[in-house]
Amino acid sequence: MKLRTLPLTLALMAAFAGTAQAQSLASLYEAAKSHDATFKAARSQYQAAVAKADQTRALLRPTAGLGGNLSESNLDNQSNAMGSGAFGALNLSVSGSQPLYRPANLASFSQGMKQVDLAQAQLKAAEQELMVRTSQAYFDVLTAQESLSFVKAQKTAVSEQLAAAKRNFEVGTATITDTREAQARFDLVTAQEIAADNDLQVKRLALDQTVGTAQVKPLGLQAEADIARLHSGTIDSWVAQSDASNTSLAQARIALEVAQLEIDKAKAALKPTVDLNASYGLTRYRNGALTQPNTNVATIGVAFNMPLYTGQASQNRILETVALQDKARNELDAAQRNVAQATRTAFYGVQSGLSQIKALQAAEASSQSALDANKLGYQVGVRINIDVLNSQSQLFQTKRDLAKARHDVLLGQLRLRQASGTLQDADLQAVSGLLQK
Repeated sequence: MKLRTLPLTLALMAAFAGTAQAQSLASLYEAAKSHDATFKAARSQYQAAVAKADQTRALLRPTAGLGGNLSESNLDNQSNAMGSGAFGALNLSVSGSQPLYRPANLASFSQGMKQVDLAQAQLKAAEQELMVRTSQAYFDVLTAQESLSFVKAQKTAVSEQLAAAKRNFEVGTATITDTREAQARFDLVTAQEIAADNDLQVKRLALDQTVGTAQVKPLGLQAEADIARLHSGTIDSWVAQSDASNTSLAQARIALEVAQLEIDKAKAALKPTVDLNASYGLTRYRNGALTQPNTNVATIGVAFNMPLYTGQASQNRILETVALQDKARNELDAAQRNVAQATRTAFYGVQSGLSQIKALQAAEASSQSALDANKLGYQVGVRINIDVLNSQSQLFQTKRDLAKARHDVLLGQLRLRQASGTLQDADLQAVSGLLQK
C-alpha cells in the first residue's frame, strides 16, 4: 500500500514545488533588490555619502586636544654656582579651537549636504533601473514562452496537415506536391521549435541571474488583461513631470549647485579667517628642578588671518571654478533636452503599442477566418495544401506578434514612468495585478 502511494506523493510534492516557484513581477523585484550587485553598490555609495557629509559638518564644530610630556634629567654641574642632581618635569596641556568665520568650511559643509542629495538621486535611479531591468527579463521569458507554445501548436497543426496530405495522396485525391510541401513546412517548424526552446532557456537564465533565484517561473499575462488602463495623461503632462522628477535631471541640477559652491570655496581663499582659541597647561617639577617653580597657564584669544598675496593661485582657481560651473550648466541643458526627447519617445511608443495591439487582435480574427476558409476550400478542392499551410503560418505569427506587443506595451509603460522619474513599487504592483493568479 505504501509503495502505491509513494509515486502519488512525489507527484504532489513536485506540483506544489512548481507552484511555489511561480512568482509575480513585484515579488521577483523584491528578490532582485537583495541580490543585484549594481543596486547594492548604489546603496553603499549613498551610505558613504552620508558619512562623508558628517565629515564636512565637523569643519564647523570645535576641536580639542590633550598633550603631555614627561622628562627626566641628570645635571652634573662643574661649578659651585648651581647644584647638581637628578630631577624630572611633567607638562600637561589641553587646548581647543572654535571656527568663528571660515567661509570655505561653510561652503564645504553645504557641498557635503548636496553630495547626500546626489547619492540619494543616484540610488533612486539605480532602483528604477533595476525595476525596468527585472521587468525586461520577466517579459522576455513570457514572450519566449508564448513563442514556444505557438510554435508547438503550429507544429501540431502542420503535422495534421502532413498526415492529411499523405492520406489524400494514397487514395489518389492529391498529388505528391502537397505531401512534400507539408513535409517541408513541418521540417521548418521543427527547426523553429528548437530555436524557440533555446531562446527560452537563455531568457530564463537571464531572469534567474537578475533575481538571484534558480528556475523561476513567472506568472503569465491574463488573456483579458486591460493593458490600456495603466496608460493615462498627455505628452505635455509627461514631459512636465519628467522635468520635475527625472533622476538624471536631479543629478545634473545638484551638480550645478555643487559647482556654484565650489566658486564660493575658491573666493573664500581671499577672505580672512577668525578662530577662537583656548588652552590650559601645567608644569610640575620633581626635586625642585633647581628651584624652578611649578606653573599653571590659562590662555584664551582670537586668531585672525588675512591672506595678502597667494601668487595668483586663488584668482586662477576662481576662473577654473567659474568655467566648471558653465560646464555643469551646459550639461544640465543637454540633460533636459535628452530627457524630454526620451519621454516623448516612450510616450509615443506606448501609444503605438496600444494601437498595434488592436490591429493585431483584428488581424488574429481575420487570420483565423482565412484559415477556416482555406481548410474548407482544401476539403472541397478549390484550395491547395500550400494555401492552408500559409494560413496556419500567418495565424500563429500573428498570435506571437500579439503576445509580444502586449508585453512590450507593459514594459513601455514602465519605461515611460522611469523617464518621468515617477516609477515606484506601486507601478510594479499594478502590472502584477494583470498577471494570472
